[in-house]
Amino acid sequence: MPKMKTHRAAAKRYKVTATGKIMKRHAGIGHLLQHKSESRKRKIFKMVTLSDSHLKLVSHELPYKKYSR
Repeated sequence: MPKMKTHRAAAKRYKVTATGKIMKRHAGIGHLLQHKSESRKRKIFKMVTLSDSHLKLVSHELPYKKYSR
């Protein structure tokens, strides 16, 4: 049986915590920041956990997420 391949784009976008949660960046921090409030930008720059609806989809793209720390 051959090894499963990790989806490299997903590996670059998501980080796995020590407890196994998958973290992602907020959308909307690339450009057009001058009209956004400072408090909104502070919230956007932080990482958030992945929602339950996307967890199964991303887990298929990261087959070795247990070892990706």
